[in-house]
Amino acid sequence: MKTLMKQSWVLSLLLLAVFVLVWHVATRSPDAPPAAAGAAAVDPEYAKLVGQSVATQQKSALPTPKDVAVRSKELLTHAFDKNGTNDQGIGWHLLYSLGRVLGGYGLAVLIGVPFGFAIGLFPLLYRATNPFIQVLKPVSPMAWMPLALYILKDSGASAIFIIFICSVWPMLINTAFGVAGVRQDWINVARVLDLNVWDRIVHIVFPAAVPMILTGMRISIGTAWFVIVAAEMVAGQSGIGYFIWNEWNNLQIASTVTAIILIGLTGRCLDALLAFVSRQLAFKE
Repeated sequence: MKTLMKQSWVLSLLLLAVFVLVWHVATRSPDAPPAAAGAAAVDPEYAKLVGQSVATQQKSALPTPKDVAVRSKELLTHAFDKNGTNDQGIGWHLLYSLGRVLGGYGLAVLIGVPFGFAIGLFPLLYRATNPFIQVLKPVSPMAWMPLALYILKDSGASAIFIIFICSVWPMLINTAFGVAGVRQDWINVARVLDLNVWDRIVHIVFPAAVPMILTGMRISIGTAWFVIVAAEMVAGQSGIGYFIWNEWNNLQIASTVTAIILIGLTGRCLDALLAFVSRQLAFKE
């Protein structure tokens, strides 16, 4: 028994079971007071948003675990059904979101990694560009959305731009620090061996900087997956963010919970993929 309890997955399952149990208890239909008393306590703005009849119902606002399980089965069974533009399965919406994320993320890799490499190699360039990086980096990606929509006039292209702008900074900065932090001893050895600049970059600097570059890429993919949901809620006609907002408007809360779980699992898979790549490319001294 002690050996079993040392396994992290066993503890994870126990924590999940406790969470589901608490969720079940919290969402049980209580012995409710009269409806009129419940109605009086409802915030008027909330009642306007969801409708008075829904706002004053005695059932828990959250669906039960059973409700979510049943709805999840329905959604996953018909994940790739397509009955017109406005009636598509959740699988299609997930693929649309992944496509936008990979588009913006790939663009960030193409720009952020080479530029980060350059400013890491040349301290003067780093000092010249650092003020601009420090000003632009804290800006919320969603703050760029109105400007992107106005210029690009396309919600899909705007979402890709938002992914790019939020993904590029962690990659750029981590790459710069990785390149600038290469051990001076290794650089000195390269000079002793009379390696030219290109050989130093390829055989010394790049392998040593790979762990930091991949760390930046892992941070960026998590941020990108986080932001795409918000971007699709604001200006989307497809994607998992649009799906969540649409289901909320239809008061299908079990569907939104299912989508939230699916978002988390997909993000975990993306991070695990990059973690695997990191382990394969890890620099061994």
